[in-house]
Amino acid sequence: MYIKIPNKFKIKNRKLNLDKKKLISFETEIAKDYNKAKIKGPIHLSKGNEKQLIKIFKYIDKKDWVFSSWRNHYHALLHGVSPKLIRKFIFDGKSMSISSLKPKFISSSIVGGILPIALGVAKANKIKKNNDIVWCFVGDMTAETGIFHEVYNYSKNFKLNLNFI
Repeated sequence: MYIKIPNKFKIKNRKLNLDKKKLISFETEIAKDYNKAKIKGPIHLSKGNEKQLIKIFKYIDKKDWVFSSWRNHYHALLHGVSPKLIRKFIFDGKSMSISSLKPKFISSSIVGGILPIALGVAKANKIKKNNDIVWCFVGDMTAETGIFHEVYNYSKNFKLNLNFI
C-alpha cells in the first residue's frame, strides 16, 4: 500500500506514543479475552496496516476529528483515545462503535454511517471558521457506495477540510 500525504499536511509530524508492536499487542490481548469468552459482543480486530496508519496519524493533529468504521481500534489508539476506554467499549459490546469527545473520535459499524456525520462536522467547522481538519477512514466497500460519492463531491465543491483515507 502506497501512501502519499498531500503537501498541505507536510508541516505536521506529530510524535506518537505507539508503535507497531504496541498496537499488535493491544489487539492480541483483546483476541485472547474474546477467545476466553470474556467479551460477549462482536469485535472486528485490526491487523496488517499498522505501519501505514502510524505514518498517517503523524499528520493528524490531536484537535482534529477522526471518523472510522467498524475496524477502528488502531485508529482510536493512534488518535489518543485511552486504551482503558477502548477496552470498556469492547467489553460493553460496543467494539465497532467507539466514540470520544477528547480526543474527537467517532466510529460506526454501519457502512457509510460516519460519512454524513463527518460532512456535517466539516461544514460546521467552516461556518465557525474553525480550521480543525476532519479525517474520515473508509474501506473499499464504503468507497463504492452512493453516499460516499455524494459526501465526497459536496466536500470538494464547498472546499471543506474533510479528508478521506
